[in-house]
Amino acid sequence: MPKSMRFYFPDINVWVALAYLGHQHHAIATAWFSQLSDSTIVFCRLTQLGFLRLITNPVVMQTEAKTQSEAWKVYDALTSDPRIAFFPESDPELTEENLRALTMSGQFAPQQWPDAYLASLAKAEGLTLVTFDRALSKSAGKAALLLK
Repeated sequence: MPKSMRFYFPDINVWVALAYLGHQHHAIATAWFSQLSDSTIVFCRLTQLGFLRLITNPVVMQTEAKTQSEAWKVYDALTSDPRIAFFPESDPELTEENLRALTMSGQFAPQQWPDAYLASLAKAEGLTLVTFDRALSKSAGKAALLLK
């Protein structure tokens, strides 16, 4: 992937908002996505699995919850857009170094692990993490785009 191209890395909630008309941030997510033309928007394994998990959850999706096979069809439809790609870690050591730096708190923080990983991967790979979450955007720093 060329380095001159801009790479956006939506968190799981942004992916769900893009795919689910009933999401409270659907309009914001689709407005952001529709203005991208010379950029690549990427899934990593964590966002892929989180997206698939949430769109198969009736608590989240209510009457629009998908079966596993339907969820793969939604994912495949998203990734058929030429702007969307899967992004494997190219520097796992740097990602882990960043992850450890973000997770050295002496507090109990079970919910912080996935967000810290996303921020770590964004920093290690030079991706712009796209989120609705203020706390996540702060932990990612300059590597984040907060959608409002």
